[in-house]
Amino acid sequence: MVMKKKASFDFYLILSTVAVLFIISVICVYGMFYFKLAQIHHLPPADKMAYMKSMNAVIAPFIIALILLLGICVPKRLLPTIWLNRFAVALSLLGVGLSIGLGIKTGLVFVLVASLGLQLLVLGLAVAGSKRLHFEKSGYWMRVGSSLIHLGIILFVLDVFFYKMPRLHLLLFWVTTGATVFGMLFCFYSDSVVRLVRRVTGKATVNGD
Repeated sequence: MVMKKKASFDFYLILSTVAVLFIISVICVYGMFYFKLAQIHHLPPADKMAYMKSMNAVIAPFIIALILLLGICVPKRLLPTIWLNRFAVALSLLGVGLSIGLGIKTGLVFVLVASLGLQLLVLGLAVAGSKRLHFEKSGYWMRVGSSLIHLGIILFVLDVFFYKMPRLHLLLFWVTTGATVFGMLFCFYSDSVVRLVRRVTGKATVNGD
């Protein structure tokens, strides 16, 4: 019964994330085509800025939803469902409180930084081969790869907030790229990675562990 609830929670979490990402993609594609077809780029700067602000207002709720989903998705590797729900409520309340007191950007960055810290912990435990983490699939490289992909997603969203800071932006960009690429390689080609490690180290592993 417990496993059934956990699988159901994971399913709805993944479904919600995919739905939010799809909506964000649709808004971005629509915005680009409308910008081109309506020739917004030929309008006065004030009108172009008004268009950008209106599009930001439309997409902002879905960006917030994505960030909150990331804030929930990461600790589910560490916490059982009941504590995960409590953590999600606490994180949401803290994010809303900071948004009201210090601005929406501060609240969102707080949620992202908290998620980043947790994800780095998850990655460290995955690299160390900890059995305390909750993953859908087994295998050492699958767990490390999944952790790297989640790290890349968090850093990608965080990078959006710091694009005006060139040095930090470039650092986040390249770390995001490396984490995502290596994460996909480890996940999609875990068997090949295992064979490569065996040849390099001369040590046998069982099922990628």
